[in-house]
Amino acid sequence: MRRSIFLLSLVAVSLRAEDWPAEKVRRVEQAIEAERLRQQVVGLSVAIAENGMLRLTGGYGKADLENDVPAKPNTVYRLASISKPITAIAALQLAERGKLNLDAPVQSYVPSFPQKQWGVSLRDLLGHLGGIRHYQGTELDSTVHYTNVTEPLRIFAEDPLVHQPRSKYFYTTYGFNLIGAAVEAAAGTSFLTFLRENIFKPAGMVSIRADNQREIIRNRSRGYAKDKYGRIINTALADTSNKIPGGGLCSTVFDLIALANAYDSGVLLKRSSMRDMTQPQRLLDGKRTGYGLGWNVSPIAGRAAISHSGSQQGARTLLVLYPELKLSIVVMANSDHAVVNDFAAAILKALDTPSSA
Repeated sequence: MRRSIFLLSLVAVSLRAEDWPAEKVRRVEQAIEAERLRQQVVGLSVAIAENGMLRLTGGYGKADLENDVPAKPNTVYRLASISKPITAIAALQLAERGKLNLDAPVQSYVPSFPQKQWGVSLRDLLGHLGGIRHYQGTELDSTVHYTNVTEPLRIFAEDPLVHQPRSKYFYTTYGFNLIGAAVEAAAGTSFLTFLRENIFKPAGMVSIRADNQREIIRNRSRGYAKDKYGRIINTALADTSNKIPGGGLCSTVFDLIALANAYDSGVLLKRSSMRDMTQPQRLLDGKRTGYGLGWNVSPIAGRAAISHSGSQQGARTLLVLYPELKLSIVVMANSDHAVVNDFAAAILKALDTPSSA
């Protein structure tokens, strides 16, 4: 096991590094490694911040089995669906600036998207309530390479809505593709450029980028799965350029803990927007969902949380903020079978255990 505490110099947020006592660090790291071995996860990286201070970062297991490369804090993993709250933050930023009306029909910003049997707003899409379909057939394993965020809209543009908006919660990555296209149109610049200037730089995220399979990305992890016999194998191929706003970014635990700190500190959004993002959405029948606008607002490991997880070929990820504990945890694993919430639970249990020191 290896641990490194890294001092991040952020543009707008000071994410300070301060060691926990050695016994506390040992206890947490032992819990992480024990959980990794229990789940047979090939490799993962973890970052933990408390009270705005980076307390622990570590890499466990292997980032690349074939070449015997250890997982490290600066190992790059697919974010998978943790891309969604980033896209949601971008949409809320534009709404704050009067450039995006969350309650307007999505065609106000993406006129090429066909009208449907019901109107769909960006707010509906941000809460997975818009009725846009999810993957079908072999789309999850797509190896088609797209060069912008609007081309992939063709995958689902002609399909009818699967339900009336707000009549039910239906998780959909394609809905966030549509939000990304609206962000790009409202911003008047490319989606990734807007993210870079308005989220990544202010938060001090230095490694995050599109998960481009054609480019050389230093420290990128390999991905692994289990076959039907329980053997570790290389994960299925996938080109995530078909869903950059909903699941096509890659980065490190350093970047995600910086994102958590910048968000929690109010650097990225006004407090009123943050409250909107973390309010459970309501269905037409008045029932609440467990999702806000780009954030999951259901408990994680028995504690009130603001979070998002990700599941993709060669990646299982979790970003969770525990407001009552003033604690943020990032877990990024390179194994399809990893249960990342269990790592958060193991960490919380270790932190609750009284120190013998």
